[in-house]
Amino acid sequence: MSKNLSRVILVMVALLLVSFLALAQEGDQQGGAQRHPVSFFVTSVGIGNGANLGGLGGADAHCLMLATAAGAGDHTWHAYLSTQAKDGQPAINARDRIGQGPWYNSRGQQIAQAQADLHGDTLELARLGSNLFKQSALNEKGQVMNGVGDTPNTHDMLTGSQTDGRAYTDTQDHTCNNWTSSGSGSAQVGHSDRIGAGNRSWNSAHATKGCSQDNLVSTGGAGLFYCFAIN
Repeated sequence: MSKNLSRVILVMVALLLVSFLALAQEGDQQGGAQRHPVSFFVTSVGIGNGANLGGLGGADAHCLMLATAAGAGDHTWHAYLSTQAKDGQPAINARDRIGQGPWYNSRGQQIAQAQADLHGDTLELARLGSNLFKQSALNEKGQVMNGVGDTPNTHDMLTGSQTDGRAYTDTQDHTCNNWTSSGSGSAQVGHSDRIGAGNRSWNSAHATKGCSQDNLVSTGGAGLFYCFAIN
C-alpha cells in the first residue's frame, strides 16, 4: 500500500471518528434537553404499620425520604391521599395536594399532562384514560411494581379517594381513620397495574378488608401509595 493511500485512509477514519463523536454528543444533549425530572413514583416500600401512615404528614415524609434516597429530594413531595371530614376538620382531596402537572416517572415518561386527564374530568378524557399502568407506574428506583400474575401481588395503592380524586362524603371509613389506624376501619385503594376485580381504576378500585398490614396484604397490597412532586 502506498504512503499516499495510507494517509487518505487515516484521514477518512479520523473524519468518521470526529463525525461519530459529534453526533453522539448532539444526541446526548438532545436527550438531556428532552429528559424530564421525576415528579411521580409509587413507593417501593410502605411504612410497615398497615394503613397507619402517621396521617398526611407521615405519608409526605415517607415520599420525601424515598425520593431523597433516589436523588430526587429537591422537590416538595406529597402523597396522593384524601382524608375525610372529622372532628371539626374539613375533608382534603388527594387531587388538591399534588399540584397541576405535568408529571413524569423516573424514565421521563409522562403520566399525565394535567389534573383533567389524570382524573378523566371530561367524557373524552375519561375514555382516553391517563398514562398510568403497570409499565409506567414505576417506583422511585425506576422499577416496575408487582401486579396481577406476580408473586406477591402488591398493586393495591392506598388513596382513600373516589375516581375523581376527591374524598368520600359518606359516614363510612374510607381512609383508615385518616391514615392513623392499623386496626379497625377500611381504606379505598386503586390498582397501579389497572387490572383485577373487573376494575381498571388506578385510584379507586375497591376497599380493603381492614387497616392492618395483614389486611392490606390479603387484598393485594403492602401499604404502598403514590407520590407526586408539587413543584
